Amino acid sequence: MSITQQYLLDTYRAGRLGEPAPPAPGTHDLRVVREWQDRRRFRAVLAGRPARGRVRRALRRWSRWPRTLG
Repeated sequence: MSITQQYLLDTYRAGRLGEPAPPAPGTHDLRVVREWQDRRRFRAVLAGRPARGRVRRALRRWSRWPRTLG
């Protein structure tokens, strides 16, 4: 059974039982991905692993900033 068929079956059952319809497939995908990334980053901080990606690049740029200004 495909995702679409399961969704249609669940919608039909909800309508017959007078319950609210379930969300359409893919409705909350972006939010789930963001929450997953946040959880990974949080666990990395707790484990003491170094920053990755944008944070690491920003720290590298900051550490190479010329110290002659000031």
